[in-house]
Amino acid sequence: MRITNQMMTNNMLNSINKNKNNLAVLDQQYSSGKKIQRPSEDPIVAVRALKLRTNLTELNQYLEKNIPDAKNWMDVTEGALDNINDILTLINTACVQGSSDPLSVEDRESIVKNLEQYKQQIYQEGNANYAGRYVFTGYKTDTSLIFGKDTSNLEYTITENFTSSDIGTISKVTGVYTVDDYSSTADYSASPELISSYRIRLSYDNLDLTDAEGNQIDLNGKIKVVDKDGNEIPAADLPVNTVSLSSTTESPYEPDPDEINFIPETGELILGKNVYEKLRTAQSISVDYQKSEFQEGDLRPEHYFDCVVHEEGTDVSADKYYTKQDQQIQYEINFNQKLTVNTQASDAFGHNIGWFIDEILTAVQDVAATEAKIAKVDEMLEDPNYADQTEQLNQLKQQLETELTLKSSIMQEKFEKGITDSSKQQDTLNVAIADLGSRYKRLELTESRLSDQQVQFEDLLSNNEDADIVETYIKLSSAEVIYSASLSAAAKIVKNTLLDFL
Repeated sequence: MRITNQMMTNNMLNSINKNKNNLAVLDQQYSSGKKIQRPSEDPIVAVRALKLRTNLTELNQYLEKNIPDAKNWMDVTEGALDNINDILTLINTACVQGSSDPLSVEDRESIVKNLEQYKQQIYQEGNANYAGRYVFTGYKTDTSLIFGKDTSNLEYTITENFTSSDIGTISKVTGVYTVDDYSSTADYSASPELISSYRIRLSYDNLDLTDAEGNQIDLNGKIKVVDKDGNEIPAADLPVNTVSLSSTTESPYEPDPDEINFIPETGELILGKNVYEKLRTAQSISVDYQKSEFQEGDLRPEHYFDCVVHEEGTDVSADKYYTKQDQQIQYEINFNQKLTVNTQASDAFGHNIGWFIDEILTAVQDVAATEAKIAKVDEMLEDPNYADQTEQLNQLKQQLETELTLKSSIMQEKFEKGITDSSKQQDTLNVAIADLGSRYKRLELTESRLSDQQVQFEDLLSNNEDADIVETYIKLSSAEVIYSASLSAAAKIVKNTLLDFL
């Protein structure tokens, strides 16, 4: 085969070009630290790099944004729940003191002031928020748990559900005397008596007696009861009689055996004996009632109950309907893994935290009022103007002392109930704290696993697309030697011409 100079030149140029291209590739790898510069250089490496980068980006999103945000939310929640737990402990301690020690007037006033502050602070803690989002209000993160100010332009129609276990008893003193209308001819021979009634306590007091149009409101037909056999008791069998505490014609706490006395000022349903027999084994009890006057610090009904909200001055078509349901705010913390970060107020602390505190305050005030009446009678006994009425005043004082004994026993009973109720509230709260703690632990375990995966993905990504600098340098040095040799060989061939052989 004849080898021409053109053939030798072409082969030489081809070899030089290959060596130069190889040198350029290695130089790019060495200077950039990457195996490839374009997907076409190695499609397998390119595709694998895209998948790894996508996975690493998602993992970083979970690890650096979602999980820290979830932890911060849960930290705020835990702090608020711990504070509420501390407050309940203080309430329990105050109730123990009130139930076991003989209380002076100053002791009672101190306990009452403390309990009032504790009650307000519990609901303020429930108003905790993270980054402007309220943590205890479910999906309604833009709505506070409590009313921030006195509100009277919103009319709530509230549906509250009970079971037969929610039926309790209440003790009241009847047949009491007042000193302001004292008369020397009055009969003070009848002694005050202690009565006990069955009741259902609604979550709100000072309920509406008239609607927005001024129509009279009563609860007839608005109490729905399903008996133990699953049958609804007809509304006609549950007649409701609205009785005000200021009524002078009938006693709110002594209902007709076949009726229910509704006391709007206290939000109590006092059950007649026969009505109680119908309800004590009921499967469910539902009550619809209305309230439009809320004070600062009151809990918003929509966070606890089904309700309809009508704003004053608007058409009924603009009414808002709320349905109480489980509202879990979930964060995606891993690939196809979600975690609930919120705790709802209704699951952590009941709406009735304020009830037993209010009843303690009322009982203490009743005792203080009776003591004031006795003190006034003592002043009258020392007054010469009443010297001829000593026997009558002593009889009145005796009845007032009986009243004081009965009311003091009720006060002690309320303190004792406060111990039980605060302990139950703490039990419910501790379950919520434990549930939050278990979810937080899961979050930490996921964070630890993702942190390990982050290192692994970064190693895989590095192994896939990063060049081995040492190996690349050796190859680059070798390529430079080969390229230089090819240039040297080419120089020797190119300089020889036909004239050199003549």
